[in-house]
Amino acid sequence: MPRFDPHPERRPVAVTGASSGIGAAIAQQLAALGHPVVLGARRVERCEDLAATLRADGHEAAAVALDLTDDGSVARFAEEAAAVHGPLEVLVSNAGEVWPQAVHATDPATFTRQVQVNLLGAQALLHAVVPGMVERGRGDVVLVTSDVVRAPRPLMGAYMTAKHGAEGMARAMQMELEGTGVRAGIVRPGPSSTEQGTTWSEGEVVEVVDEWNRWGLIRHDGALRPGDVARAVTAMVTQPRGTHLTLIEVEPEAPAVRRTHVPRGEHR
Repeated sequence: MPRFDPHPERRPVAVTGASSGIGAAIAQQLAALGHPVVLGARRVERCEDLAATLRADGHEAAAVALDLTDDGSVARFAEEAAAVHGPLEVLVSNAGEVWPQAVHATDPATFTRQVQVNLLGAQALLHAVVPGMVERGRGDVVLVTSDVVRAPRPLMGAYMTAKHGAEGMARAMQMELEGTGVRAGIVRPGPSSTEQGTTWSEGEVVEVVDEWNRWGLIRHDGALRPGDVARAVTAMVTQPRGTHLTLIEVEPEAPAVRRTHVPRGEHR
């Protein structure tokens, strides 16, 4: 492997779930700051397209296939990512999968797959990358979770289970890594406009919306854009040394409502 010297303005980054949405936006923003990025996802051809666009804009970017349900794929991703731009200094665990179904109605294999993608695969990647960060005495790990951890939602039991586990894992890491030079943080987005959920049937969408309305979980029709969440991740990993953002919650703002001014003394 060629020699790569550390530089505060050139920190090799790996982003999972980078084929679209939040992951793609994170890769774009960090590349724009001058950091070389490696985009990982099962849909590697889409990562390759984005990497090519970033390179055309003068940035350093590469795509590496990643299947978080395959331990061999995780190990290869970690090895290849480090070979491209040098040892990773930033790892953003963003990949996620959600399938709407009641816990008792979910086939165990489907439940297991969601936990594998959202939690166990993430831990396998941490195991492959973080020890090297600790050895070098520097690094940032960000786990992108979900506000389902704070506000439970019906029909998302497997996803909620995994995201609760991811945050628990991150909290443990924050204590375990203290004093090593490696920071672990959580970015917890609310409802977002991404490709997640676009494969659900119309009936599944209707059922989810009805259930969430029944529990008062839909307050307005605002949604985060991928770039909104990416900016939170960027803020977390670009904090100066000596500062540790442990949790950033990002929620969509309700659309502004125009209010008619009523002069004092008048009533309507």
